[in-house]
Amino acid sequence: MKKCIFIIAVALLGMSGCRNQDQNLNADVEIPVLVEDIKLKPIEEFINTTGTAFPKGEIESKSEITASYYLEKNPQLNRGWQLGDRVKAGALIARLEDKEYVNSVTLETKELNLELTESELRKQESLYEKGGVTLKDLKTASINYENAKTTVESAKLQLEKTRIIAPIDGVIVDLPYYTQGTQVETGSAIVKIMDYQVMYMDVQLPEKYISDIKPGQVVNLTNYTLPEDTIIGKITQLSPAIDADTRTFKGKISIENPNYLLRPGMFVNADIVTNHKDTVIVIPKDIILSRQRGKTVFIVDRGVAAERIIETGLENLTEVEVVRGLRVNERVVTSGFETLSNRSKVKIIK
Repeated sequence: MKKCIFIIAVALLGMSGCRNQDQNLNADVEIPVLVEDIKLKPIEEFINTTGTAFPKGEIESKSEITASYYLEKNPQLNRGWQLGDRVKAGALIARLEDKEYVNSVTLETKELNLELTESELRKQESLYEKGGVTLKDLKTASINYENAKTTVESAKLQLEKTRIIAPIDGVIVDLPYYTQGTQVETGSAIVKIMDYQVMYMDVQLPEKYISDIKPGQVVNLTNYTLPEDTIIGKITQLSPAIDADTRTFKGKISIENPNYLLRPGMFVNADIVTNHKDTVIVIPKDIILSRQRGKTVFIVDRGVAAERIIETGLENLTEVEVVRGLRVNERVVTSGFETLSNRSKVKIIK
């Protein structure tokens, strides 16, 4: 009986020793982690919305007469105008030739008549000063001159219909093809030009943000086709009325687009900046753990993880400001923190 008790006691001591050995082994395990040095940097708090970007200016020029069509050359590239070409206001895009139409305008005859009526007016003014004509004669000469001037201006406007001129600075976005010399009918589309160096977008904003969003606030705009580029806009107008059905209010954003990165009709992601700080401690939002004691992160000091309770300030979708609990140049754990506990040994992965 004593021999059995002795054997059992030895076995229990052996098992206890194994457990202690396992615990010591576990205590020496280094958990692999990634860290990031804490630096001061800016952070923005913003409200996200989306919308479609539209050009500031858009004009389509159509033929106002039936005539033969001739596409002009782009003087910068010495070839015919093409889609995507940039144009200046006043550039000649196409000619519409119709000799019968031009002859019917009789511009030269009307200009000659203008010269005659102007000469007669100067003569009547001279005579009136000398008492040679009445005030009525002078006024009649003045009326004839003004009528002749109006007739010449109207004739020039009629002839302008034979020249398709770019009405604004912009980019050619539509240029229907016509064979040189072919006849186009009145109302035929000739060219569409858009000015999208400045663009705008209309957005619907949730009611809860009506006191947070104000005219003049900066907006950071991105599009999935431009992953490396952020375009700057501003809130220019806000409606004070709430839509009863959608519980939203309307806003208008002006977009500076000097390099033509955004294109008309693009779907745009807009972050309206409501708060900003330049030099504060900022960490990734997804490394914060919610514990009973509060928001927690881990830092690494001499190969050991230390638990830190933090207080936060501004935040956005990916980052958060830390107002208390961390110091500059400390190393915060950014990966592998899920399995850490206070005083865990860690191995930093390069």
